[in-house]
Amino acid sequence: MAQQSRAWQRMLSGRRLDLLDPTPVDIEIEDIAHGLAFVARWNGQTRGDFAYSVAEHSLLVETIYGRMNPKAPPKWRLAALLHDAPEYVIGDMISPVKAAVGPEYGALDDRLMSAIHIRFGLPAALPKSVKQQIKRADKVSAWMEATQIAGFSEAEASKFFGRPNPDLMEGLSIVLRPPVDTRNDFTARHLDLLGAL
Repeated sequence: MAQQSRAWQRMLSGRRLDLLDPTPVDIEIEDIAHGLAFVARWNGQTRGDFAYSVAEHSLLVETIYGRMNPKAPPKWRLAALLHDAPEYVIGDMISPVKAAVGPEYGALDDRLMSAIHIRFGLPAALPKSVKQQIKRADKVSAWMEATQIAGFSEAEASKFFGRPNPDLMEGLSIVLRPPVDTRNDFTARHLDLLGAL
């Protein structure tokens, strides 16, 4: 009888997360924050002495989402912070690679996201309008990243991500810093939002 491939990962918390059948009890924010702080966006092809992490991106998306939706309840701001949380175990793939991998990647991402949402008191599937709002904030962040650290011209970034309202970016800039700092800020912001629920 053939041995079944291992489909779980041991987390630093000691949890064993089954990637094919994730359960909320095996998800810890410390694991998410640590993993995302060490996952580079743009496949690491960014300027600076530190990689621009998914955790840093998530903090920026949550800030932009809050500017776009100032009356949004804390649960939807938490959803914005966690919008890329599955990448703590499956990594960040650029869109062309996701398209090449096919629907299996999306199904894996959806299973992990549902378990993460349930773990932190969110609905397994977000309302479509909230998902769309988070996606809009994500595109603003992507435009900022593209133009500030990934070598895109504004015209090129606008072609792929749309030209954002400058008011949404007022006073914001891309921050490149040690992963431990980003990890700590991600964990702290998560705690603040949980406390506001």
